[in-house]
Amino acid sequence: MKKILITGGSGFIGTNLINFLLQKNYKITNVDKYSKISTPEKFKIKSNHYKFCKFNIANNKKIQNILLTNFDTIIHLAAESHVDRSIDEPKKFFFENVSSTLNFYDTIRKLLKEEKIKQPKIIHISTDEVYGSVAKGLSNEKSKIFSSSPYSASKAASENIAQFYMKTFDLNISILRISNNYGPFQFPEKFIPKTILRIFKKKNIPLYGDGKNIREWLYVEDTCEAIYLLIKNFVSNKIFNIGSSEKLSNKDVIVSIFKICKYPMSKVDFVKDRPGHDFRYALDSNSFKKTFNWKPKNNFKQGIKKTIIWYKKNHKWINDITKKYNDSRLGIR
Repeated sequence: MKKILITGGSGFIGTNLINFLLQKNYKITNVDKYSKISTPEKFKIKSNHYKFCKFNIANNKKIQNILLTNFDTIIHLAAESHVDRSIDEPKKFFFENVSSTLNFYDTIRKLLKEEKIKQPKIIHISTDEVYGSVAKGLSNEKSKIFSSSPYSASKAASENIAQFYMKTFDLNISILRISNNYGPFQFPEKFIPKTILRIFKKKNIPLYGDGKNIREWLYVEDTCEAIYLLIKNFVSNKIFNIGSSEKLSNKDVIVSIFKICKYPMSKVDFVKDRPGHDFRYALDSNSFKKTFNWKPKNNFKQGIKKTIIWYKKNHKWINDITKKYNDSRLGIR
């Protein structure tokens, strides 16, 4: 049975990915520092092939001990990942994402040099936000990087760390730049779950600016499928975009959710835009699609219905994870 190490496996994508891969007959180890926005372990699929280790990957001794058990594949997801929180605490946010990645890859480098571990396949998860706002056309893997927020800048820096460990130290790394994900287990500070949960409570929904900012939305299960294909058919020293090609304005997203939930548009509150808010993200994902014969199984209409149904059914998760969440607005400069 092949062994996979996932960093940040208690976050939104990580939780979904672990549940997905446990059904594919892998042995999974999850290293996560765990915070108030993490999904509690009781919501993971119960399996003898799963192990959770609670610590920050910046802890050199602990991550070294884990790595010494040898893994076929490493999926590096660990990161602070909310733009609004990065605006509130840019220095702390940036330092956390960059220092942890640097320590992680350098520990792998040292263990390989000392021949204490075998060379693992490493999948580094990044974001389409590193491209910044795209006025027209699509961002491909060779497009210019232009980060607009502390979060996206930290992800771009994290990518640069991965790339020099690829080029200088011959680590086997593939970087995935993934578009906006949504689906089960997403913490309610994010746009889609915040909207859904506020509808359930009959509250007004905040919408930045005029609501015309455009994002490319990808259902998280399709992201898990894409990562799974790369695990099975690994290609090193590559960068791949992964998106749905479905671009919707924030207002379009709200209209879709309201229509399903039969909620009136009068409940939308247009609020002051956040600083540095990128207007449009749009990915060219043809390289990944052609290389791995992949395409999303869920369009936005299908994915958002599944997401709303999941939040309706999973009151225990919602009650558990929102105990220390006051639904206040972040990212106001």
